[in-house]
Amino acid sequence: MIEPHDSLTRDAPAALPADLPSIQPHGFLLELSLDWLVLRASENVHRFLGESHVTLIGEPLGNFIQADPLHDLRNLFSKLSGTTGLARAYRVRLTDGGGRFDVAFQINRGKVLLEGVPSPEQGLGEAIGSVAGLIDGLAEVRGHELREMAARRMRALTGFDRVTLECGGERVESGRAGARFAAPGDAASGPKLLAAADCAAVPMFPRKPAAAPIDCTLLCAPSATQAEQMVSQGIIASLRVAMVRAGQTVGHFKCDNAAPRACGFETYAAAELFAQMFALQLEIDRLS
Repeated sequence: MIEPHDSLTRDAPAALPADLPSIQPHGFLLELSLDWLVLRASENVHRFLGESHVTLIGEPLGNFIQADPLHDLRNLFSKLSGTTGLARAYRVRLTDGGGRFDVAFQINRGKVLLEGVPSPEQGLGEAIGSVAGLIDGLAEVRGHELREMAARRMRALTGFDRVTLECGGERVESGRAGARFAAPGDAASGPKLLAAADCAAVPMFPRKPAAAPIDCTLLCAPSATQAEQMVSQGIIASLRVAMVRAGQTVGHFKCDNAAPRACGFETYAAAELFAQMFALQLEIDRLS
């Protein structure tokens, strides 16, 4: 787990137009053309890459990051082309002398969305490596008990205060002792990965409300209405993962936390892996 970044300020969110694309402040987002020219950039990118968001626009990304990581990212991109998946790379040093980042990118509406957050100092691979052990033993469990055990194990994996699992018309929860929330978890709604609901959002530049949405990204900021609702329920951080089988969503896991929690991209990838492996286990349970 990545500790909350310095940029996770708890100041009152700035007033931004409701339809202005914006992200959470603990990472950065770049929208690139398919030949990797920068089309849009989050207005905090200078904190991470050392260059103003204004400077980046219209320029090749290679002008601002090192050649080796750019080559590796473009190799990943070539494997991603034609899919709707999310590619990730961990502990990447993008700039000379800069820190390391966990990077995720995807193709959306003919553009490349590349986002990054500071890498944790230690623990690389621990979350992914723990998934097999957490899944182990579920094969012997059936029905409601299977769902309860999965919710408990997802909470162990992510470290959140509460996990809600919805699938097959059934809802189960696993909560940390003493955790109190004002409402049941809604596993099918909310941002994918939210570090702090009460943080000021960072707009994308140029500020074009009609620009392509970025709600498919991990760093997408919640709307003001979503943020207010979550805070009123005592939810400050959240993580949401869909369970997909044969291209169909069959359920969701929703993890909630009462304090800021800036989980890294690896933790989210581990949660996705657990969810998909559990979806297979649900199918076995249905057929048995």
